Amino acid sequence: MRNRCWLPPLLVGLLMVGCQRESTAQKPMPATNSAVAALVPGWPPRGPQPKLPTTKLFMGTEEVTAELAVTQIQIMTGMMFRTNMLENDGMLFVFPNAEQRAFYMRNTIVPLTVAYIDPEGVILELHDLKSRDETSVFSKSDQIQFVLEMNRGWFSRHNISTGAVVATERGSLREFFQRKR
Repeated sequence: MRNRCWLPPLLVGLLMVGCQRESTAQKPMPATNSAVAALVPGWPPRGPQPKLPTTKLFMGTEEVTAELAVTQIQIMTGMMFRTNMLENDGMLFVFPNAEQRAFYMRNTIVPLTVAYIDPEGVILELHDLKSRDETSVFSKSDQIQFVLEMNRGWFSRHNISTGAVVATERGSLREFFQRKR
């Protein structure tokens, strides 16, 4: 029994690769992704994932329809292989806890801006990501629980900056996702 104690932490660690990367490496790690491919059915994806369930998000007077990436496979796949996104559509990545996050653009064609958001729904950081760039863009903060991807420049075009609060049609991000569990 003692020999199997390492397996759950290893599986969790391997599943953390994909759109989100927690390591300090700035380059993709193919060996790790190969290990994930061996453990996760359907990984790596060969095409875009089906449209995910959505919710309305509000930032000031702006309304966004966001797909919800909540499972590890949904988070790892993200916007890969998608060829377009409507102006007020996005993807919200939901994590169980707050920590430092890192996103990159493997197989992602649409240029995006990523908002790193704390548990209270406050946008702490905004970063432009380049199409197909596999260099991880780490958050400076270790208090990131939500990540919102929008078309590149959406936040500036709509006068949304750091400090803005993201809420759902049913209240704060925290309230909305605590109810869903």
